Amino acid sequence: MLETEDLQQHPPTQRRGFADGYAPLASADEMIEPDGSLRPHWRMFVSMLDDLGPDELQRRWQQARRLIQDNGITHNVYGDPNGLDRPWNLDFVPLLIQTAEWTSLGEALQQRARLLDALAGDVYGRAETIRAGVLPAELIWANPQFLRPCHGLDLPMKRHLHLYAADLVRMASGQFAVLSDRTQAPSGAGYSLENRIVLSRVLPNVFRQCNVQRLAPFFVALRNTLTNLAPANRDNPRVVLLTPGPYNETYFEHAYLARYLGYTLVQGNDLTVRDAKVFLKTLSGLQRVDVILRRVDDDYCDPLELYPASFLGVPGLIEAIREGNVAVANALGTGALQGPVFLPFLPQLCRHLLGEELRLPSVPTWWCGDDDSRRYVLDNLPYLVLKPAFPSRHTTPLFGGLLSKHQLEELSARIQKYPMQFVAQEHVMPTTLPSLAGESVQPRRFVVRAYLAATPGGYTVMPGGLTRITDTPESMDVSLQKGGGSKDTWVLADAPVSQITLLAQNTEGVELSRGGGDLPSRIADDLFWLGRYIQRAEATVRVARAALNRLLDQSGEAARCLPALSRICVGVELDPAGGAIDCELVEGLIGMARPEGLRKTVINVHRLARLLRDRISIDAWRILQTIEHDLDEFTIDADEPTAGLAELLDKLIVSFAAFVGLSTDSMTRGQAWQFLDMGHRLERALAMSRMLREMTIESSTNDAPMLEAVLEIADSSLTYRRRYLTHLETHAVVDLLLCDESNPRAVAFQAAAIEEHLLKLPHDAAHPLQLPHLRRVRMLRSQLQLADVSDASRTTSGHRTLLELLLNETVDHLMHLSETIGQIYFAHAPIPRRLIAPGQEVVT
Repeated sequence: MLETEDLQQHPPTQRRGFADGYAPLASADEMIEPDGSLRPHWRMFVSMLDDLGPDELQRRWQQARRLIQDNGITHNVYGDPNGLDRPWNLDFVPLLIQTAEWTSLGEALQQRARLLDALAGDVYGRAETIRAGVLPAELIWANPQFLRPCHGLDLPMKRHLHLYAADLVRMASGQFAVLSDRTQAPSGAGYSLENRIVLSRVLPNVFRQCNVQRLAPFFVALRNTLTNLAPANRDNPRVVLLTPGPYNETYFEHAYLARYLGYTLVQGNDLTVRDAKVFLKTLSGLQRVDVILRRVDDDYCDPLELYPASFLGVPGLIEAIREGNVAVANALGTGALQGPVFLPFLPQLCRHLLGEELRLPSVPTWWCGDDDSRRYVLDNLPYLVLKPAFPSRHTTPLFGGLLSKHQLEELSARIQKYPMQFVAQEHVMPTTLPSLAGESVQPRRFVVRAYLAATPGGYTVMPGGLTRITDTPESMDVSLQKGGGSKDTWVLADAPVSQITLLAQNTEGVELSRGGGDLPSRIADDLFWLGRYIQRAEATVRVARAALNRLLDQSGEAARCLPALSRICVGVELDPAGGAIDCELVEGLIGMARPEGLRKTVINVHRLARLLRDRISIDAWRILQTIEHDLDEFTIDADEPTAGLAELLDKLIVSFAAFVGLSTDSMTRGQAWQFLDMGHRLERALAMSRMLREMTIESSTNDAPMLEAVLEIADSSLTYRRRYLTHLETHAVVDLLLCDESNPRAVAFQAAAIEEHLLKLPHDAAHPLQLPHLRRVRMLRSQLQLADVSDASRTTSGHRTLLELLLNETVDHLMHLSETIGQIYFAHAPIPRRLIAPGQEVVT
């Protein structure tokens, strides 16, 4: 509520500071009255920004951008090679709406949600609206989004829409109207929450003083609704969030919502249907799934009964729904109501289905399948926006005013040939709002997406939403895919709001637990390979640093190591006498040509990290972001290729060590940590074995330079010196790095740690030696414990044949160990009954 003192300091007609120079493009603006003064509910906000001053305002804006970057808030852009993981574009200035207006708007949205839910029940049931002539049959039977296999399904609570969204524009009259309905799998609620978190952190005092309503109650209602949908086990149902995967444009939101709501993020191949029940594939077996919150489009959800080429869904899902064994939110088939073709019929549908007048109008819309509407559209084509009646993925509206005469004639011909396939809308968005663009405040067109969650008595409205804006003042196309931005939406209360958290406030104490839940097999696979790629990258950097040190050292003894080091580092043997070795080394290391080079390895690290967004802490994610950023920022100087390379390698080693240290100190010792650490240790053992094979098999009159390099790469020089002083012997180095179970860098140490992890994973406790992965790791440990390193290190004609055999067998054991771990825990073929954890039941 605006204080009297603020009104006296900044009267309605006075504009200064933040609002100076702001010139709305349209006759209506959210911040500015027609007479040029500030609207009442904007005065406190603008006053507080003025108090911050332009320099502090810019600093806060940069802080917000850093938060977005550090937190990895991203949005993928289809078709753009640089669009993967594009940083989220959040505008610093929120949209402010008064509580009274939002309450009235929310009541109208609740009616609209009830109407569309009733319509979905009708078209997938008795279709009385079609029988009565209220709805043209073509809108359903010719609709490619209408799913015939979903007809007649008996749904929990008889509810189709559990999460509904509406895109709103403010008309010239000042009232909101619906531009489009989102009934299938509405996106953006997670981004709304993230927008709120960022702005409330960089403008904490402004946020509190403006009495902004909290978003948490909406997500509490959504979570309660999903819990109540469970056909069984309602006290503790297993709810999963089904995502298309990391290449979906809003994958970040999927991972963020899953973490915030406490659900498991899954892809289609994480789930399976057995006996008309849906199960999650975990390391301990198949665990029953009760509710699926989906972000996969309708027809991709079940390749068995819907789109057969889909790899995103779960075969047999509709049969499980039909049998009442799983609930899906939103119900499959609701995408049929998302097209703009329904907008002209909603008023009469509301009267027929609800017995009420439609309270919230739609943007004026005409379906060309109606003769009168088609004539109007053809007569006014340059002034309208043309859209597909049943939009497919990534369709683009056609603005008649931007088309040439020839293009208008072609469009007119298509409309007359296929009238039922076109819808026209009035070109609206007359209202603008302020946006911070650099150091200036500029007007932008906008669309507000409002969200509603089902409740037992109807629907609850999120007190806020996702406001999207155009990328330039002149643009009329609000599209994040085309460079548009987003804003937080603040609903301003008249009094301080109460603090509400998503955590349940139970009067009874929660039952203590020290388990982390069963880990999905795909997640275990991703964690295992994340550990491997992190260690692979670190090993490459350590070898590269040793090679660089010897490249810069002009002594002949040091240069002798370069051919072997370059084989390990860049895959080819570089001859110091051949010239341009520095260019070849840097390009092989940093370039994209080598599949196992550092850059490709870091790309794989980032790819896996994106898949594990809901499993990786913010601090760990920031470390990985720093690694990628440091590598991307490094440029190769053609005149001096190694310039700055040493500093880069040092920074990368510190970052890799920070990630491993954070994982070790922060992750509970459950299955997730076990697979991450197993991957790390298996890759370290492989890298160490291969390096020893490259560096110690061939003997010369002076092996010291090679052994010095080996100890330096293995970070074991101090350990060796404490044991053997300065005398370097091959057998002593090999023993330290291959067979010494007390050395954290040794292969034997990694094998012992891997065996310890495997014993804690689900297995047949009565007959552990029958399992191939345990048998393999114990064979490796025995081989290393029994190895006669002194004998193996003897040379014959300058070659250590026995040592080569030992190292080859070690690499072979490690490679087979990796394969058997994958076959047992990741492939998830039908699980033998004996492969269970103690006290757990498994479904086979």
